[in-house]
Amino acid sequence: MRARNALRPSVFRTMTARLTTDLWVSAYLARLRFAAIPAYLAAKGDPTAGAVAVKVATMDGRASVFVRAYGAEGERVWSPLIEAGAETEADAALARQRRFDPDLWIVEIEDPKGRTLLGEEGLD
Repeated sequence: MRARNALRPSVFRTMTARLTTDLWVSAYLARLRFAAIPAYLAAKGDPTAGAVAVKVATMDGRASVFVRAYGAEGERVWSPLIEAGAETEADAALARQRRFDPDLWIVEIEDPKGRTLLGEEGLD
């Protein structure tokens, strides 16, 4: 008799464990604090599966916003929603996103160098 998993192996290969959003955001804020990058939680969404947006203000009236997206290979990547635009434009885009998705988490970073740490190991 065949094992149940042998009947649908592709389903089990594509499943990956994911952290809950509240745990990921807590860890992300801790990593930013450890790197001495000022950040705070501007909006809290669904603790289990809410989407996350990261705004980085460079303290010169400009800001970028990054959101999770899927790459060509199905991997999760951080994609720019606003890149080095006016901070008011970034705030307006986040307000629109939040109206569309009330479960959206928003992390705001204030760093003149524009560092987010999003490309680092463990944050992908």
